[in-house]
Parts: sequence; C-alpha cells; structure tokens
Amino acid sequence: MKQQGFTLIELMIVVAIIGILAAVAIPSYQDYTARAQVTEAVSLTAAFKTGLAEYYSDRGTWPANITAIGSTTSGKYVDTVALTGASGSTITVQATMKSTGVNAAIQGNTLNLATTDGGLQWDCSGGTLDSKYRPGTCK
Repeated sequence: MKQQGFTLIELMIVVAIIGILAAVAIPSYQDYTARAQVTEAVSLTAAFKTGLAEYYSDRGTWPANITAIGSTTSGKYVDTVALTGASGSTITVQATMKSTGVNAAIQGNTLNLATTDGGLQWDCSGGTLDSKYRPGTCK
C-alpha cells in the first residue's frame, strides 16, 4: 500500500517551525504598531511649527496656549497636545499618548518638539518615549 498523508513527526516539525516564526514575528509586530501610533504624535506636533514660528516672529513672544495657533490638539492615539516651557525664544510642543487604546509600551508617554531659537530649528528628541519608538530623525 502507498503511504497517504503526513507522519506525526512531519506534522510536529511544521508546528515547531510555525511556533518559532511566531515567537520572532509577534514582538516585531508590537514594536511596529507602537511606532505607527507615535507617528500621529509626530504629525500633530509638527503641524504647529509654522504657526508658532510666525506667531513668535510677529509678536516676539509665544502664545499663552495652543488654541491661539488653531490646530488639532488630539487624535486617535494622542490624548493632548500642549505648549510647555515658553521662555524667551524657547518653547516645547508636547504630545501625550492616550492611556488606553494604544500599545502598552507607549501609553501615557510624551513626545516633545522643542525649539530654542524662535522656531528656526526644531528638535524632537525630548519626552518620555523610548527612542526605539521615535522616527529616525528624533533619535
């Protein structure tokens, strides 16, 4: 008679290979989704760059709150965007990630977009987010 189907050992090898692939893929996928969610914070804070630079250039001071610039201050993954540390030519736009509905590694963490020269150059390396979740330009 001809053998039909797979032997038990062949099936166990296939299951083991799938298990190894899953063990490698799941953590990478979690990091990928966290980075994708942080992208929203980067885009929301970056939307304020031009408005803040123009405001500072026109008035020589920073606005008292973010609504003076008139842009979106929250999103699907970002709880709030606020201005902090306004002093002289320095200001920080801080995006705080939501505490629910986002990857556990970034819940409640912050991403800061700061300038020390009145809005000519911006730096996004501040905040409490781990550097592996930040875009390459912010590391």
